[in-house]
Amino acid sequence: MCDVILFWIEQGVHTFRVDNPHTKPLPFWQWLIGHVQSLHPDTVFLSEAFTRPRMMYRLAKEGFSQSYTYFTWRNDKREITEYLRELCTAPVADYFRPNFFVNTPDINPYFLQTSGRPGFLIRAVLATTTSGLWGMYNGFELCEARSIPGKEEYLDSEKYEIRSWDWDRPGHIVHEITRLNQIRRANPALQSHLGLRFHSIDNDRVLFYSKSARGGDNVVLVLLSLDPHAPQAGTLELPLWQWGLTDDASVHLQELFNGHRFSLQGKHHFVELTPRQPFLLWRLMPPG
Repeated sequence: MCDVILFWIEQGVHTFRVDNPHTKPLPFWQWLIGHVQSLHPDTVFLSEAFTRPRMMYRLAKEGFSQSYTYFTWRNDKREITEYLRELCTAPVADYFRPNFFVNTPDINPYFLQTSGRPGFLIRAVLATTTSGLWGMYNGFELCEARSIPGKEEYLDSEKYEIRSWDWDRPGHIVHEITRLNQIRRANPALQSHLGLRFHSIDNDRVLFYSKSARGGDNVVLVLLSLDPHAPQAGTLELPLWQWGLTDDASVHLQELFNGHRFSLQGKHHFVELTPRQPFLLWRLMPPG
């Protein structure tokens, strides 16, 4: 097995997705990954292990560079906040690096099956703004949701047949995904799952959180509706005290999707999100 991996590295392959590594002896992975990375330090091993958390974390300790997660099945506010806090807090944050896949060839999540285009936007924003690593399987950008009834599986799956896709079909979110990736490249705070803080908003269907780069010189604020079917509104509380500001201070913000700049004064502000636009991305600008 080691010789096979080294052969492909010589051909230019440096990323290996390992299917179900938890079904193999853990000392084997410790030896294999350690040996390969001693020769080729830039080699990445992705653990595709949808199993118990203890085993997922153990695989990370044995050397896997990153791992699939339970992100795909976290949909409501409590589930999302609890799971993300677990991943970005010690001791898990010390050794486990999550990769948030919004879907996979094997998983067509129930949420996406019934949410329409807004649901795909919601999951794309959540993945790209909370994890430094994210991925999607072909068709997500086209909002492909057709499923085998009662199963988290795609109808006419590419696992079993060759599909011909209309890459310009109506309702796709290619532009939004492109823009999200551009925003990620421009903001170091979004290039890691660390630096995440959840903030107060009086609606259980809306998330309000910030991502901060190490050193605090790049801060991105995210408002995200979890409801793909109806508008959601609420009053948020800006964490002015965390930025060394008084409760009546003004902050300067930039809306990252369109570049519009504006100011907000004080802690509390009313916001409304719709299925057409279920998110807002703001960057905290320096004073002046």
